[in-house]
Amino acid sequence: MPRVCECIFTAIDFESAGAARGMTDSPVQVGLASWSADSGHRDAFVSYLATDQPVQWSARKVHGIGPEDLENAPPLLSLWPELKSRLAGAVVVAHGKGTEKRFLRAFPGHGFGPWIDTLLLARAAWPELGDHSLGALCRHWELTEKVRAIVPEKSWHDALFDAAASLVLLEYLLDSHSLADQPVDCLLKPDTSLWHRIKHG
Repeated sequence: MPRVCECIFTAIDFESAGAARGMTDSPVQVGLASWSADSGHRDAFVSYLATDQPVQWSARKVHGIGPEDLENAPPLLSLWPELKSRLAGAVVVAHGKGTEKRFLRAFPGHGFGPWIDTLLLARAAWPELGDHSLGALCRHWELTEKVRAIVPEKSWHDALFDAAASLVLLEYLLDSHSLADQPVDCLLKPDTSLWHRIKHG
């Protein structure tokens, strides 16, 4: 099992159309970004996605994406080569990974992983905090400006901004708990007693 400092972490985030009653949800934007201890933050990619479903008002209120943004956007399936080149061989990161794993089912048997969920990591690392949403955590630990430096002219609920933010949060968590030399599987099902022994040992 590789150590944390030897891994490439690639975060993925989807924004969605919002599910109308009786219908399944559909992605309208995907963002990916990578980080490693050696190379830092790099390889940003973002694209709107074609959908045959209307963007729900409730979803547009969150992310601001409307039909005008999706004109001539590619379908998710056409981005397979792009996603495969970025996710294959990487540790995949998402904040609340359920949505991302669900939308990636469009590619059966893709084999991406292992998956790290920064929401679960944050709850384990900082149980005393009342809000573990990505934005709240970045504000609490004063990380937002670093995200803005990586993804200028974007903000929360843009898929690339949120993907980069999950990596900035992960980097901060790894540094604050001195986990760089630990096997990466310590992040899959976090045993915080180990983390605290490392941090204070």
